[in-house]
Amino acid sequence: MSIPVHRLSKQELIWLSKHKCKEHSHSFIDHYNCYLKENPHQEKLGFLDIETTNLKADFGIVLCYVIADDKSNKVYAKSITKHELSTCLDRKVIEQCIKDMSQFDRVCGYYSSKFDIPFLRTRALSLGIDFPEIDTILHTDLYYAVKHKLCLSSNRLANACTTLFGKTEKTRIDSEHWIKALMGDNDSLDYIFDHCVRDVQELKKLYHKLEYYRRKTNTSI
Repeated sequence: MSIPVHRLSKQELIWLSKHKCKEHSHSFIDHYNCYLKENPHQEKLGFLDIETTNLKADFGIVLCYVIADDKSNKVYAKSITKHELSTCLDRKVIEQCIKDMSQFDRVCGYYSSKFDIPFLRTRALSLGIDFPEIDTILHTDLYYAVKHKLCLSSNRLANACTTLFGKTEKTRIDSEHWIKALMGDNDSLDYIFDHCVRDVQELKKLYHKLEYYRRKTNTSI
């Protein structure tokens, strides 16, 4: 993983350059992954979810995204506007999402290795927007922890949360909301955005519930 120079202070960079990892005896500047491995409490983790108009990025766009900071209640987010729908589509949403993702060492999603991350990457590249390259941001897909560590009738996020917490805060989005959202209806866009916020809140709870039953991998986005 590349060192996130853009969000570290000069003092932090100096410290990393002067200290070495235990495994390879290289400076943490060169082996930032080792720094995170040896100091897991320092890793900045965000929980990511997106809402889209289609399951495939060549036929759909991103309506909104939410990234919740693990260490605080801060939420990074943007929802598409009616004006953007008729002018630049999801360009501004994608640009802001990439900027916000870059604030984190690791992002965690749900079925995100198969959907959220590839969808964002496809939209970015198709719009001529630079997407974070391999080994720049780490990625955890919690779906596979649920699939392999639990025995459920359905591995959907809502079912996992209902089983482990007795209920879920997730909401359902009916077809009317999707159709009206595409027309720029503010109430529908707000409803879908709220749904996205609830998803990352549930994801964060589930992540910590399963924290000691799975290995943390250093897979890149």
